[in-house]
Amino acid sequence: MPISLYDAFVPSTRQILGSVQALLDKAEGWCAEQGCGEAAIVGASLHESMLPFSFQIKSVAQHSFGAIEGVRAGTIDGMGGAMPGDFAGMKALLAKAADGLAAVTAEEMEGLIGRDMTFVLPGMKLPFTAENYLLSFAQPNFYFHATAAYAIMRAKGVGLGKRDFLGQLRMKM
Repeated sequence: MPISLYDAFVPSTRQILGSVQALLDKAEGWCAEQGCGEAAIVGASLHESMLPFSFQIKSVAQHSFGAIEGVRAGTIDGMGGAMPGDFAGMKALLAKAADGLAAVTAEEMEGLIGRDMTFVLPGMKLPFTAENYLLSFAQPNFYFHATAAYAIMRAKGVGLGKRDFLGQLRMKM
């Protein structure tokens, strides 16, 4: 049996999205333990040329459920949406993405196959089919930004391990 677009995108995205939600809880706890404000994490990056933690979280949301919303619309603004400035805003953004992904059905995803999709950046338009956008652009970007958020927290000293990144595994029971 071939794998469906739904199976290739939604379950793993939900898994890592859930782990990123849990990472935010750990970041909040770490800030409280350290006696520092949340800006210590929210504005942090791995390098001065890299966008901050809050952008990584925004991008996790954008390249998960936001990608499906973009496919539904046929286009997505790569720079669209406000960047959350605090943990509460980031949590709300991720909760919206998680709720949206939970409502997506396999039937809907299969119905998206073959649709035209354009990712728009200032001065650039990247044309895709829905499935190529989701699997060759949105999904790699989703994992990149989830990994960057994890790495920023590790670099700041938040006690995390690999299991924190992996989230809830889908094991055979």
